[in-house]
Amino acid sequence: QVRLVETGGGLVQAGGSLRLSCTAPGGTFRDYSFNDYAIGWFRQAPGKERELVAVIDGTFGITKYADSVKGRFTLSRDNAKRTVALRMNNLKPEDTAVYYCNADREFGRLSTVIPRDWGQGTQVTVSS
Repeated sequence: QVRLVETGGGLVQAGGSLRLSCTAPGGTFRDYSFNDYAIGWFRQAPGKERELVAVIDGTFGITKYADSVKGRFTLSRDNAKRTVALRMNNLKPEDTAVYYCNADREFGRLSTVIPRDWGQGTQVTVSS
């Protein structure tokens, strides 16, 4: 079970920006390194199922974005700091959700299968 820490949420007006961070505390991955893992951001809005927002692989920076956020959200990772950031621009009210991050050693699996174990998440609220 991997538990990551999400920070950076808040209240912002439509059209605004936020930067979320996902950090793996030291020792999170035991026998593996942070860059052995793809990191994905997911979100869950009230009354809706959790969905993938974006995912980045561990070594080559390969990314995948949900169609709804393409061109507005950008992933970046700093393996030395064990952190993945999600920069969110031009936010819309429909982006309002609790945002979570998760990890998997397989990029493809994290891109297509919703994990079962989650941390606290961080709330993003976009007002119109």
